[in-house]
Amino acid sequence: MKKETILSSIIEIGIVPVVRAPSAEGAYRAIEAIYNGGIRAAEVTMTVPGAVKVLEKLADQFGDRMVLGAGTVLDPETCRICMLAGAQFFVTPALNPKTIEMARRYSKPIMPGALTPTEVLAAWEAGADIVKVFPCDNVGGAKYIKALKGPFPQIELIPTGGVSLTTAGDFLKAGACAVARREAAVARREAEEEVARRVLADAAREHHAVHSSQSGGVGADVLFDAVGIQLQHQHRPVVARVA
Repeated sequence: MKKETILSSIIEIGIVPVVRAPSAEGAYRAIEAIYNGGIRAAEVTMTVPGAVKVLEKLADQFGDRMVLGAGTVLDPETCRICMLAGAQFFVTPALNPKTIEMARRYSKPIMPGALTPTEVLAAWEAGADIVKVFPCDNVGGAKYIKALKGPFPQIELIPTGGVSLTTAGDFLKAGACAVARREAAVARREAEEEVARRVLADAAREHHAVHSSQSGGVGADVLFDAVGIQLQHQHRPVVARVA
């Protein structure tokens, strides 16, 4: 897919699930549940054991029917490996200009992590499509996003840290283009994972229905976590930087 198509697909879907699971099989089955629930985008973090092979397997199975991303990408080498495995967008926890350069070289969307105004601007100038503000809760939460949007109205921001069902609206009102939530608790027993997958699939279907029937509004923004899976739902457009 072309870069514009990948970004427009994510925006149209409105949900970016971030999969963190204790095993490759758990991550794979979780993404199957996401797909079966009607969501056509997902991100696999590099903290998942065998994450690259998970991406390969998912890319073979779903092809262009699902937009796959790689998260917690720390360096350009990992970025390229994930790209060859089938990842179509990349998310990093920190600013590494070389990783941004690698993604842009192959015209793939990149969302690097940054915190200070200097880092946010540096990420944007290096070619970030969206900047992930992390850890946002340590520096003021939604108020910090609002403060950053003052001098940087042209930079799209996604906060991570301090985001919950009760604060998501505050972040969006402050100017975030989307929100992401970290989840520490991960179900490890097979029975717990099976229940969580069923709940996730149901939630994904409901979430998809809400996105299809409503337009805009903070009330339609939902976060759902299960088995280390994080769903972020956005209705506001993202302005993409195109290579």
